[in-house]
Amino acid sequence: MRTLPLHRRDIPVSTLVLGCMGFGGKDWFDQGPLTAEQIKQGREAVDAALSIGINMFDHANIYKSGKAEQVFGEILKEQKSLRDKIFIQSKCGIRFADDKAPFTRFDFSEENILQTVEGSLSRLGIDYMDFLLLHRPDPLVDPEEVASAFRKLKDAGKVRWFGVSNMSAAQMKLLQKYLDVPIVVNQLELSLYHHNWVDASINLNQAPAADDIFPEGTIEYCRMEDIQIQSWGSLAQGLYTGRALDNEPDTVKATAKKVQDYANQKGTTREAIVLAWLLKHPAGIQPVIGTTNPERIRACGEATRIELTREEWYDLWITARGKGMP
Repeated sequence: MRTLPLHRRDIPVSTLVLGCMGFGGKDWFDQGPLTAEQIKQGREAVDAALSIGINMFDHANIYKSGKAEQVFGEILKEQKSLRDKIFIQSKCGIRFADDKAPFTRFDFSEENILQTVEGSLSRLGIDYMDFLLLHRPDPLVDPEEVASAFRKLKDAGKVRWFGVSNMSAAQMKLLQKYLDVPIVVNQLELSLYHHNWVDASINLNQAPAADDIFPEGTIEYCRMEDIQIQSWGSLAQGLYTGRALDNEPDTVKATAKKVQDYANQKGTTREAIVLAWLLKHPAGIQPVIGTTNPERIRACGEATRIELTREEWYDLWITARGKGMP
């Protein structure tokens, strides 16, 4: 298993991260009180994650309008010794429609960053979070404002490390020029299904490059700067691990079969094969798994015990691409 960039910074996080977006019910905008069932669902997911060695949990202030963080806060109240054994990560910067605007927008202003962190800490019932990520790029970002907010949060002991999500190398370089602290994480959508991050590396001087929107050089920059690449959407919403595929294209069906074949050959789970494909990459990717199903969470744990060969990795990628190498 590859060494994670965070390990090279002496931050002992687990290889897998449990994404907590699904905590707090099915409705993103439900403002009702937490229910016993929602807390039970979260508790069972956390217990399953801990059972396979996961010690890092990913949040965002917007997940279920804050209820995801509230659920986790209730779990921490029940298990008071848990806080010191885990790493908690949250995000800020996305603002849904509110009394100021009837639409979603992004906001990296110092005021919003500071207010969002206070809200997350309150909902989680903690004094500090381990990681704070800027959620999506804000075209109106003032890097000096971000730097000021990060400095205040660091000095107050409210955030230990900082990162970004969905950002290109150029966007990270711009921020880093003004920051007093290093960017240590970039969370991107990466999976066997959403594989244009790999395609970008071979599309140079090829026709597909014209349609490739993944920012060139981002993976390479993160590797050079020891920035931890985290993958969201790692399991591709179950496309290759059991979801109904009646209306899916032939490439998806063929890839799902290939995943099942490899799982059978290696005596492991389909989830493990999908995640092992990400873990094989030399960037040291840290997959975020977003399911709340305890059985599926435990199935993911198999990924840290197997390794695909180079040929198996290419076989899965080529099948998912639906075409061979250029």
